[in-house]
Amino acid sequence: MPRFHCPVPLAIGAELELPAAAARHVQVLRLQPGGVITLFNGDGGEHSATILRMGRSDVAVRVDSHQARECEPARRVHLAVGMPANDRMDWLVEKATELGVASVQPLHTAHSVLRLSGERATKKQAHWQAVATAACEQCGGNRVPSVLPVAELAAWLKTATTAAVAAPVLRCVLSLTDGSQPLATVLAGQSAHTPVWFLSGPEGGLSPSEDAAARAAGFVPVTLGPRVLRAETAALAALVQAVNQ
Repeated sequence: MPRFHCPVPLAIGAELELPAAAARHVQVLRLQPGGVITLFNGDGGEHSATILRMGRSDVAVRVDSHQARECEPARRVHLAVGMPANDRMDWLVEKATELGVASVQPLHTAHSVLRLSGERATKKQAHWQAVATAACEQCGGNRVPSVLPVAELAAWLKTATTAAVAAPVLRCVLSLTDGSQPLATVLAGQSAHTPVWFLSGPEGGLSPSEDAAARAAGFVPVTLGPRVLRAETAALAALVQAVNQ
């Protein structure tokens, strides 16, 4: 059954017009009145709805039922990544969403090739958020991860340090330096419900000073093994371990 993100209040028996993005998707699929679709708004579970009317640019539906279905990981994992270049960031956001990431924080770092600011940064954030929404619709997730505004690493580390004081959270930096612990070992000492923040560099990794700054901010240096992974692969490999341990 086709699934659509519908970020508005959903109540059984309610008749409503779908938001523009969902309406366009319904029309592209050439669905017809009487067809049944699935809607989710991020508040939990999903709703079955019947298409009532197809306009030129609008679609009206009736919400028929609610299913308390959830398939989110027990552990909330947040990725803070030095943005990889070209379309690799799109791929990272898409696959991270499929795997159950809670949020993605794009970062400017010393080795970043991709540099965004102003309107271009805002448009990219909106694009990546749309990528996450589409991936959530496809994979069956009912909670769309947030793709946050592009930030500078130094400023983000200050924010992350302050936020970690308010609630228990495991902070890890993917590092190739001596003394890094295997990620599996670090995760084994934590509750399966303890949230995790992963900081990962772009192509070329974090600079030595950035790595040191992350450690000083309370991030535990971890390794995924002896192989050197691409930036987007490393972030996803860490995510997989965290949501499955």
